[in-house]
Amino acid sequence: MSEKASYGPRSASHAKGRQKKPPQKPRKPARWGRRIFFSLLIVLVGVALYLGYLVTQTRDALEVIGDPTIVEVPPEQSVKVKGVTFLLLGLDSREKGGGLNTDVIKIVSMNPNTKSATVVSVPRDALIEMDGYISHKANAYYAKFYMQAIGDKQSPDDARAYARSEMREMFGQYFDIPIDYTAVINFDGFRDVVDALDGVTVDVDMDMCYIDNADGTNIQLTAGTQQLDGKQALDYVRYRQSSSKCSPRTKESSDFERNKRQTQVIQAVMDEVTSLGVVTRVDGLLGAVGSNLKVDMPPKEIERLMTTYFGIGGSDIESVPLEGTWRSPYVRLDAETVEQARAALQRKLAE
Repeated sequence: MSEKASYGPRSASHAKGRQKKPPQKPRKPARWGRRIFFSLLIVLVGVALYLGYLVTQTRDALEVIGDPTIVEVPPEQSVKVKGVTFLLLGLDSREKGGGLNTDVIKIVSMNPNTKSATVVSVPRDALIEMDGYISHKANAYYAKFYMQAIGDKQSPDDARAYARSEMREMFGQYFDIPIDYTAVINFDGFRDVVDALDGVTVDVDMDMCYIDNADGTNIQLTAGTQQLDGKQALDYVRYRQSSSKCSPRTKESSDFERNKRQTQVIQAVMDEVTSLGVVTRVDGLLGAVGSNLKVDMPPKEIERLMTTYFGIGGSDIESVPLEGTWRSPYVRLDAETVEQARAALQRKLAE
């Protein structure tokens, strides 16, 4: 008969034949479990507090960036459910040499269904000819609208709001689309955003050298893929021509080439903003944008815009450049490419 294992109490004789071991202290898995639990809890609370801080910071920043006086947008007209078009203006606000000329002019149509955008870049020297408007270079209108409002005894803030509104109306007519909002960012904001991202990787298309002691400009870039800080990124998109102080002098750059670079850097910024690592720098980004960006849009609608298009990257942005011919002192835009740009903006809204 085979011996079966016994699961009952051991016999007394068996117990006597063995040395009794001292009682072992019971393991305390619960203590380690509590330690892990509390550690995770601390981390989660810390993250929650940080996210709460960011939400608070975001809402505070949006109050500065947006216009709280504008009536809230009805739900059916919100950026969450329908396409939206912005006029994006880059203002040269340098302490030396700056002014009210909008050297960056872009029309941006965005669609929430496809989470994508179409960007049309207008050369700063483009001659704008329209019924009801005196013909000027594209970059001169903002200053003229602003000075008109100042001449009518409006405050500087009201004059800026008037200039944004008139620019939106004018370019809406020019491209035959409704432009919902105008966003104005100055050069300081562009530079500070790139610095808040710890720079962006850009393939610089050519050597660039420009030195001007009068306004403090010192552009020194070499061709090739590299990490650019805020100043260098701004130099890259602003470069027009070399100067006599450069040796050797570098070749000139057209409006069309600058517009391509602007789109290139914007896409690089978008890719960096949507990367996972940028989460810890959101507060720095908000601080960089804060006083350097103004949008005639309700703050709550800006928040909806951010959440709706969160994750949009460079590959989701279609760039439609305008082409033309330089006839000093203007760029004469090609009518066919203007029509193509109009059609592209309209298609994006209809997707």
